[in-house]
Amino acid sequence: MIAGPIFQREVLTLPRQPAHFVMRSGYIAALLVLMYTAGQATFGWQTATGIGELSRFGTQLFQLFSVVQLVLVMFFAPLLAAGRVAQEKDRQTLILLLMTDLRDRELVFGKLLASLLPVGVLVLVSAPVFAAVYLLGGVSLAQIVWSLALAAATGFATGSWGALVAFWREKTFQTLAISVLGIVLFLGVVEAGIAFAGAGSPAATALSILNPFRGLGLILDPLGAQPDVRFESVPAWPFVLSLVSIAVVLNGVSILRLRVWNPSRQMFVQAASKEEAQAVAEKATRQIWNNPIIWREVCTRAYGRKMIFIKLAYLTLFLFAGSYAWSSLQGEAAPVLGMVAPFGAAFIAMSFITLLLVNAQAVTSISTERDAKTLELLLVTEISAREFIWGKLGGIVYNAKETIILPLLGLLFFRYNGQLDTEQTIYLGLGLLALVGFASMLGVHFGLAFDNSRHAIANSLGTIFFLFLGIFVCMVLIVEARSSFLVQLPSFLVFILGGSVGLWAALTHKNPSGALTLAAGLLPFFTFWAITDFLMNGSLGPWLAITGAYGFTTIAMLIPAVSEFDVALGRSTMDRG
Repeated sequence: MIAGPIFQREVLTLPRQPAHFVMRSGYIAALLVLMYTAGQATFGWQTATGIGELSRFGTQLFQLFSVVQLVLVMFFAPLLAAGRVAQEKDRQTLILLLMTDLRDRELVFGKLLASLLPVGVLVLVSAPVFAAVYLLGGVSLAQIVWSLALAAATGFATGSWGALVAFWREKTFQTLAISVLGIVLFLGVVEAGIAFAGAGSPAATALSILNPFRGLGLILDPLGAQPDVRFESVPAWPFVLSLVSIAVVLNGVSILRLRVWNPSRQMFVQAASKEEAQAVAEKATRQIWNNPIIWREVCTRAYGRKMIFIKLAYLTLFLFAGSYAWSSLQGEAAPVLGMVAPFGAAFIAMSFITLLLVNAQAVTSISTERDAKTLELLLVTEISAREFIWGKLGGIVYNAKETIILPLLGLLFFRYNGQLDTEQTIYLGLGLLALVGFASMLGVHFGLAFDNSRHAIANSLGTIFFLFLGIFVCMVLIVEARSSFLVQLPSFLVFILGGSVGLWAALTHKNPSGALTLAAGLLPFFTFWAITDFLMNGSLGPWLAITGAYGFTTIAMLIPAVSEFDVALGRSTMDRG
């Protein structure tokens, strides 16, 4: 096999894990809950009997499922691929694999396909759900097949990018940050190139096949995308072929550069001579602060030497978003999805990336300590849990300060330009800071709760992602139904309860807590209330709901963490003498 024994082992061992079956059944259950919620939001308690009503609902459901699945695959494929390789590097086991008789292609494809196996399984098990949507009408089998094929090709391409970055970079945070920012930058460059070339030009057509969302738009509405075609056809093969080609190129680069990048140059540092050692000893040492944890986070290169490039990539994305918002202010641009102004959509997109980066840095700041076997050493030092947690949180905010300040500066610009009033600017700014605190503490909480680094990273970033995805789905369905909070609450009750159960299972994985249980029950409910109040042009209400719910959850995670190491780690040990 091209993937070799690494992939073979994963295929044989994955079905033995209970999480494999929980993941498959949970994904199907989530799609069915989403189907039920969409049906209740569309029809309420009435019975739809007309063929036209059912076919319109089938079309709406297919569009919702396809978009959600494509976004899920695009997010988790690079995350899983990068996390699997990064864990090997953190545990210093990748060098052992390089010393075996594995071929380079077997190592690269083995790690890649093993990490993408859960994603591929979820795409396959979703096929029966899409077939059920086909029975409602309004969608053809060709659309379903191409939607699944596009999701699989997107996962292959983005996963290949995540694996390439992981083989290239040494630090886990750099790997995750470059993986996420690289995908977003790629889509932004493609769209900028299309706009510069002009719609309908050959160059724009060639660039458009590189964007999977444009391919999905063609699949969802083939007649609307091809107004001159008399009979429906779904020519989505150029998009699938282009994504597979990108994946092949990325994997080729990974194979060719595998033994150039690995092991890194740090492995070849030779011992210094006596004279050099004496010179180093006589060199003035730096003064360490009272809290050595935050000193290490702020004054050393704990996250690698190339952090500046991550910040430049974020700045580039911010300029892209700013140019989009500025161009929308020059004309009468339609609201995004019919509910958010273009400049608001740009702010939300940059805030989402900020929260992902902050959360990634938070969880990796703990997971790398665990993989390097230094977290246990802290238990026998004089450093208290309070110093450790506050030091980590301070370092997280300091290292991510640019990603926090830039969106706030964007808010001030919108206030200066008259798009926001003072009250809205203050609420948005304070709300963003509250979410940054939540994302930081959530990453630290999961880093302490999970022994496996890949599980900690996947659960931490996945929680942030699913919160935003749930908000997006709720907004789409509420706008479609155009009803008030009290009318929509029964329809979304199952959706809210499902989110609460999932959040409760993640937060209390290793450290059960009454406060965290209460937070898991309240947070989805207040988030839903904030969404409905926002769509009804509220400002104070959504801010109070978001700040209260996410602030309480942050405190519920913070208090056990700063109390004792054993409480934060979810275990009990003997008191130290």
